[in-house]
Amino acid sequence: MVSDAIVASAVAILVTASLPFYLYGAWYILNQETVTWDVLVHHLKYIAVGLTLTTVPVVTWMAPRFLNQVGGLTALHVFLGLQAYAMLVLALTGIVRIFQVKHRHDLYEDPETDVDIDELHENMGAWRARLRMGVAGYVVFWLLAWVVGVARYLNEYVLYG
Repeated sequence: MVSDAIVASAVAILVTASLPFYLYGAWYILNQETVTWDVLVHHLKYIAVGLTLTTVPVVTWMAPRFLNQVGGLTALHVFLGLQAYAMLVLALTGIVRIFQVKHRHDLYEDPETDVDIDELHENMGAWRARLRMGVAGYVVFWLLAWVVGVARYLNEYVLYG
Protein backbone atom coordinates (compact mmCIF):
# COMPACT_ATOMS: atom_id res chain seq x y z
CA MET A 1 0.00 0.00 0.00
CA VAL A 2 1.12 3.58 -0.65
CA SER A 3 2.41 5.46 2.37
CA ASP A 4 0.55 8.42 3.84
CA ALA A 5 3.51 10.67 3.06
CA ILE A 6 3.30 9.92 -0.66
CA VAL A 7 -0.46 10.44 -0.74
CA ALA A 8 -0.12 13.65 1.29
CA SER A 9 2.51 14.89 -1.16
CA ALA A 10 0.24 14.13 -4.12
CA VAL A 11 -2.68 15.87 -2.40
CA ALA A 12 -0.53 18.91 -1.63
CA ILE A 13 0.56 19.10 -5.27
CA LEU A 14 -3.01 18.72 -6.58
CA VAL A 15 -4.48 21.36 -4.28
CA THR A 16 -1.59 23.74 -4.99
CA ALA A 17 -2.01 23.14 -8.73
CA SER A 18 -5.59 24.39 -8.53
CA LEU A 19 -4.48 27.96 -7.76
CA PRO A 20 -3.27 28.83 -11.29
CA PHE A 21 -6.60 27.62 -12.70
CA TYR A 22 -8.51 29.88 -10.29
CA LEU A 23 -6.26 32.82 -11.07
CA TYR A 24 -6.47 32.39 -14.83
CA GLY A 25 -10.24 31.91 -14.72
CA ALA A 26 -10.63 35.08 -12.67
CA TRP A 27 -8.20 37.06 -14.81
CA TYR A 28 -9.89 35.93 -18.01
CA ILE A 29 -13.42 36.92 -17.06
CA LEU A 30 -12.35 40.19 -15.43
CA ASN A 31 -10.56 41.24 -18.61
CA GLN A 32 -13.58 40.74 -20.86
CA GLU A 33 -15.57 43.77 -21.88
CA THR A 34 -18.72 41.69 -22.40
CA VAL A 35 -19.44 38.28 -20.92
CA THR A 36 -20.80 36.21 -23.80
CA TRP A 37 -21.71 32.55 -23.58
CA ASP A 38 -18.30 31.56 -25.02
CA VAL A 39 -16.50 33.74 -22.47
CA LEU A 40 -18.54 32.26 -19.62
CA VAL A 41 -17.90 28.67 -20.75
CA HIS A 42 -14.16 29.33 -21.17
CA HIS A 43 -14.04 30.86 -17.67
CA LEU A 44 -16.01 27.99 -16.11
CA LYS A 45 -13.75 25.35 -17.67
CA TYR A 46 -10.78 26.70 -15.72
CA ILE A 47 -12.74 27.25 -12.52
CA ALA A 48 -14.13 23.70 -12.74
CA VAL A 49 -10.61 22.27 -13.06
CA GLY A 50 -9.51 24.27 -10.01
CA LEU A 51 -12.51 23.11 -7.99
CA THR A 52 -11.92 19.51 -9.04
CA LEU A 53 -8.24 19.64 -8.09
CA THR A 54 -9.24 20.91 -4.64
CA THR A 55 -12.47 19.02 -3.96
CA VAL A 56 -11.49 15.50 -5.05
CA PRO A 57 -8.58 15.28 -2.55
CA VAL A 58 -10.78 16.79 0.17
CA VAL A 59 -13.58 14.27 -0.34
CA THR A 60 -11.46 11.18 -1.04
CA TRP A 61 -8.53 11.61 1.34
CA MET A 62 -8.76 14.52 3.76
CA ALA A 63 -12.35 14.21 5.02
CA PRO A 64 -12.24 10.45 5.74
CA ARG A 65 -9.09 10.94 7.85
CA PHE A 66 -10.40 13.91 9.85
CA LEU A 67 -11.62 12.06 12.95
CA ASN A 68 -8.27 10.26 13.28
CA GLN A 69 -6.36 13.55 13.26
CA VAL A 70 -8.37 15.84 15.53
CA GLY A 71 -6.08 18.57 16.79
CA GLY A 72 -5.53 22.31 16.69
CA LEU A 73 -4.14 22.72 13.17
CA THR A 74 -6.48 20.08 11.79
CA ALA A 75 -9.52 21.81 13.29
CA LEU A 76 -8.35 25.18 11.93
CA HIS A 77 -7.70 23.66 8.49
CA VAL A 78 -11.18 22.09 8.39
CA PHE A 79 -12.85 25.26 9.68
CA LEU A 80 -11.18 27.44 7.03
CA GLY A 81 -11.92 24.92 4.29
CA LEU A 82 -15.58 24.72 5.26
CA GLN A 83 -15.77 28.52 5.29
CA ALA A 84 -14.33 28.56 1.77
CA TYR A 85 -17.01 26.17 0.54
CA ALA A 86 -19.71 28.17 2.37
CA MET A 87 -18.55 31.29 0.53
CA LEU A 88 -18.65 29.34 -2.73
CA VAL A 89 -22.29 28.48 -2.04
CA LEU A 90 -22.97 32.18 -1.38
CA ALA A 91 -21.38 33.05 -4.73
CA LEU A 92 -23.45 30.38 -6.48
CA THR A 93 -26.69 31.83 -5.07
CA GLY A 94 -25.80 35.06 -6.85
CA ILE A 95 -24.47 33.67 -10.10
CA VAL A 96 -27.44 31.37 -10.66
CA ARG A 97 -29.87 34.31 -10.50
CA ILE A 98 -27.65 36.49 -12.67
CA PHE A 99 -27.35 33.69 -15.20
CA GLN A 100 -31.12 33.19 -15.29
CA VAL A 101 -31.82 36.88 -15.93
CA LYS A 102 -29.07 37.28 -18.53
CA HIS A 103 -30.21 34.10 -20.27
CA ARG A 104 -33.85 35.25 -20.26
CA HIS A 105 -32.75 38.51 -21.96
CA ASP A 106 -30.46 36.66 -24.46
CA LEU A 107 -27.41 38.57 -23.25
CA TYR A 108 -25.14 35.56 -23.67
CA GLU A 109 -26.04 34.86 -27.29
CA ASP A 110 -26.61 38.44 -28.48
CA PRO A 111 -24.94 40.81 -26.02
CA GLU A 112 -26.10 44.40 -26.21
CA THR A 113 -23.40 46.77 -25.07
CA ASP A 114 -25.84 49.52 -24.12
CA VAL A 115 -27.85 47.43 -21.63
CA ASP A 116 -27.19 48.19 -17.97
CA ILE A 117 -27.24 44.81 -16.25
CA ASP A 118 -28.64 46.38 -13.06
CA GLU A 119 -31.74 47.45 -14.98
CA LEU A 120 -32.62 43.88 -15.96
CA HIS A 121 -33.98 42.96 -12.53
CA GLU A 122 -34.62 44.83 -9.29
CA ASN A 123 -32.42 42.41 -7.29
CA MET A 124 -29.48 42.35 -9.72
CA GLY A 125 -27.34 44.57 -7.49
CA ALA A 126 -27.83 42.26 -4.51
CA TRP A 127 -27.07 39.18 -6.59
CA ARG A 128 -23.91 40.75 -7.96
CA ALA A 129 -22.87 41.69 -4.42
CA ARG A 130 -23.42 38.08 -3.29
CA LEU A 131 -21.32 36.87 -6.19
CA ARG A 132 -18.48 39.26 -5.39
CA MET A 133 -18.53 38.58 -1.66
CA GLY A 134 -18.73 34.84 -2.23
CA VAL A 135 -15.85 34.75 -4.69
CA ALA A 136 -13.66 37.04 -2.59
CA GLY A 137 -14.48 35.05 0.54
CA TYR A 138 -13.78 31.76 -1.18
CA VAL A 139 -10.37 32.97 -2.33
CA VAL A 140 -9.44 34.35 1.10
CA PHE A 141 -10.56 31.25 3.00
CA TRP A 142 -9.05 28.93 0.37
CA LEU A 143 -5.69 30.69 0.72
CA LEU A 144 -5.85 30.55 4.52
CA ALA A 145 -6.80 26.86 4.44
CA TRP A 146 -3.99 26.21 1.96
CA VAL A 147 -1.43 27.93 4.22
CA VAL A 148 -2.58 25.89 7.22
CA GLY A 149 -2.59 22.73 5.08
CA VAL A 150 0.99 23.37 3.96
CA ALA A 151 1.98 23.95 7.60
CA ARG A 152 0.31 20.67 8.58
CA TYR A 153 2.03 18.86 5.70
CA LEU A 154 5.44 20.24 6.62
CA ASN A 155 4.91 19.51 10.30
CA GLU A 156 3.65 15.97 9.83
CA TYR A 157 5.56 14.67 6.81
CA VAL A 158 8.68 16.79 6.32
CA LEU A 159 9.94 18.14 9.65
CA TYR A 160 8.76 15.51 12.13
CA GLY A 161 7.61 12.64 9.90
